[in-house]
Amino acid sequence: MKYIIVGLGNFGATLSMQLTDMGHEVIAIDKSLEKVDNFKNQITHTICLDATDQQALYTLPLKETDIVVIGIGEDFGASVMATALFKQLNVKRIIGRAISPIHQKVLEAIGIDQIVRPEQEAAERLAKRLEMRGVIDSFDLGEDYNIIEATVPDRYIGQTVIESNIRNDYKVNVLTILRADNSIKLWNRSVQRRVLGVVTAETRFEQNDILVLFGRIKDIERLLHAD
Repeated sequence: MKYIIVGLGNFGATLSMQLTDMGHEVIAIDKSLEKVDNFKNQITHTICLDATDQQALYTLPLKETDIVVIGIGEDFGASVMATALFKQLNVKRIIGRAISPIHQKVLEAIGIDQIVRPEQEAAERLAKRLEMRGVIDSFDLGEDYNIIEATVPDRYIGQTVIESNIRNDYKVNVLTILRADNSIKLWNRSVQRRVLGVVTAETRFEQNDILVLFGRIKDIERLLHAD
């Protein structure tokens, strides 16, 4: 896919580099020539351009671009202006970054396709990791449903999925298991894990397994906090 990322701050630069590494074509723009030069070897294309200048935006391949991401956060006025201009230019899809409730409301009023609040989302994920024992990471799916990565509770080690009765007891599904692969030796001694794939009723839990769980957050909490 082809992306235009507006803003080479921490969010925009990281997103641009990751999308580039995944094989997508990325045009990252920023009005700071220093930032453009810093990332020119890590992103498909970097361009020094003011995204609040409508005439400058006409130089971009807008019709060929699948998604435009407005990554400007700190400069509220520039973020809103750039978002409004890209909206007027009828690009296929716009994703905007909001850093406050009022910022989000203004972007909603412009009528873009999606709004993300990465700082808030990161804080919420960290809060869940701190609150729930054994949680490695979490992904909020809305309406109280989450996908949680958590260390297998001790009481289930050695049991099979069907023996654990997790689904019936807690209304939580075990989607897969991340298991340490001792055959892979890393220089920094960090643990390399492999995904077991879709678990079956006979899949047996082992010590240090990381379970990928799906369910309501309150049910996952009961599962992880039960004695």
